[in-house]
Amino acid sequence: MVEIDHFSYGWLTPAVAYAMSFTGSLLGLRCMSRVRSGSPFDGWLIAASVAIGGTGIWVMHFIAMLGFRINGAAIRYDVPITLISAAIAMVVVWLGLCLAQQRSLGNRGLLIGGVVTGLGVGAMHYAGMYAMKTDVEIGYDWPTVALSMVIAVFAATAALWFTLNVRGTLSTVGAAMVMGVAVAGMHYTGMYAMHIGTHHATPPTGAGAAQLLTPLIVSVSLVTVGMLFHLGLTEVNAGATALSRRPATDTYWPTRD
Repeated sequence: MVEIDHFSYGWLTPAVAYAMSFTGSLLGLRCMSRVRSGSPFDGWLIAASVAIGGTGIWVMHFIAMLGFRINGAAIRYDVPITLISAAIAMVVVWLGLCLAQQRSLGNRGLLIGGVVTGLGVGAMHYAGMYAMKTDVEIGYDWPTVALSMVIAVFAATAALWFTLNVRGTLSTVGAAMVMGVAVAGMHYTGMYAMHIGTHHATPPTGAGAAQLLTPLIVSVSLVTVGMLFHLGLTEVNAGATALSRRPATDTYWPTRD
């Protein structure tokens, strides 16, 4: 009997996937705290979109997929669609952040941005699943798919609210932990919606998981590390600049008559 195994490496892949989601969310929150303009092309806003969409969402999804197996079936990945799914994740997060920070829209901007981003994250997830090719028939339980989309919208709305309102180290870390749980919850709900049927006669075509996903994940992770390093340097420089601008205090030496 053909069976699905989401945890073929035990808890290793879920743990690493959550760690990357947390890291991407944390970096995105720190980048958003640096945004000073309402421009959609603000460098820090774009960096936040790459961090949350690329590392926090897309990398999390495909690290989790490294632990996915269909016993007795081969799995391959369509390279162009896999890359498109990464672009979808980053673009929808960027669009959601742009909408959420529009003061003219008020709370509607947050809600609209949350819906757009949530639906986009769901589209990224199922595009990633569509990129997965196998020699068994794959189907979905549509009520569970709908539930995963609802979770994605709520998670995206909460994430956008965090990016606009959370400041301070402990609050940022806590928000990133919640965002990581929400992204992982959406992913595994969507995976639970999947069921398998009969074998196909022809084997699947495409790249193997290790051949395709490992270099992509490593590349995005290196970009994340570089962004963390740059963010740390700018914070150090900002602190040094603030100290240098403090007014000097005059020192008076007592004199004797």
